[in-house]
Amino acid sequence: MNILLLGSGGREHALAWKMRQSPKLRHLFIAPGNAGTASAGTNVDMAPGNFPEIAAFVLKNGIDMVVVGPEDPLVKGIVDFFKADKKLAGIPVIGPSKTAAMLEGSKEFAKKFMIRHGIPTAKFLSVTRENISEGYFLLEKMNPPYVLKADGLAAGKGVIIPNTLEEAKRELDGMLSGKFGDAGNTVVIEEFLTGIELSAFVVTDGKDYKILPEAKDYKRVGKGDTGPNTGGMGAVSPVPFATRGFMKKVEERVIIPTIKGLKKENIEYKGFIFFGLINCEGDPYVIEYNARLGDPETEVIIPRLRNDLVDMLVAVAEGDLASVEVEIDTRTVTTVMLVSGGYPGAYNKGLTIENLDKTEGSLIFHAGTKISGTEVVTSGGRVISISSYGPDIQTALNSSYHNAQIITFPDKYFRPDIGFDLLS
Repeated sequence: MNILLLGSGGREHALAWKMRQSPKLRHLFIAPGNAGTASAGTNVDMAPGNFPEIAAFVLKNGIDMVVVGPEDPLVKGIVDFFKADKKLAGIPVIGPSKTAAMLEGSKEFAKKFMIRHGIPTAKFLSVTRENISEGYFLLEKMNPPYVLKADGLAAGKGVIIPNTLEEAKRELDGMLSGKFGDAGNTVVIEEFLTGIELSAFVVTDGKDYKILPEAKDYKRVGKGDTGPNTGGMGAVSPVPFATRGFMKKVEERVIIPTIKGLKKENIEYKGFIFFGLINCEGDPYVIEYNARLGDPETEVIIPRLRNDLVDMLVAVAEGDLASVEVEIDTRTVTTVMLVSGGYPGAYNKGLTIENLDKTEGSLIFHAGTKISGTEVVTSGGRVISISSYGPDIQTALNSSYHNAQIITFPDKYFRPDIGFDLLS
């Protein structure tokens, strides 16, 4: 098969690395890719959101399947775009329809979907400029901390958790005044749920689903969950508190009602679903949906998947996922993200990355990198994801942190306590 993978992050490098192992794969193209994906296939200088250019490339290069990594093309309707074109309609795109992708594209849409189908989630209110006084009134009745979410896509940074009423009101006003652009035209105010977070994943063909390994990621930039939210500083899989009993509750209360809800509402969904969960005293609540795999969670769950990923995606496309038996590696995988100094704020690009060839015992997944002449240089805030296997969390972390020290670039930073909360 010839496959086109859209995206350029650590998630896409991990997917490319896994697909490269399949005997069914003839040629893999990654658009636009990064310095790491170049070793798994052919990078193509093409934006994931440029649908006409993607269509022309697909037809010219005999692409048999398109796999969408990031959320933006899905929310903009790439699946619908292909289905509406007679020349493209027979080429499967792994990802949800535009309507289904609204589970990620609109926090308000997702919350209302959960309410309709009895899926446990925090109480909420949608606020715009027109009813901001209602938002202020609700905040005054709530206890801190407060949860404010931009309704639309904000690159994983659209959630603010103020600790005081004054700060919450100020942030609400700022979000509705353009802090996150159009993504913040509507803000969802939620009650704060106390517990520990977990990411769960399934792949579905629209009828059946298969549960993939769970993970815990670390969004805050600083040690001890301090500082601003990022796209993700690291992850661990499996998660010790995700016991068989807890995951049974996740399946029965969250996964099954979601799949049934999509079918009941005739919303087409063929692809990955990410469930952002919180464990509240043993019960799962949904914080958010994503319409794709998470990053950096992909860099720990895909290494644990023993199946041929291409085979699995073909089954998704053909509606035959029920025939697939998922095989999971029982070892722990941890990943530590190397980021540019200043991230998630302003940071420099084009910095030379050294010693990539001197690492041992870890999988090195590139995120914000590119090839410049004969060098690999930084091109984003999150630069390199270092994933390691181990019989337990500590052993895997030892490998990830050892190699995090070896790889160097100016102003390199990584969070020093990924997974430490799970060690006890």
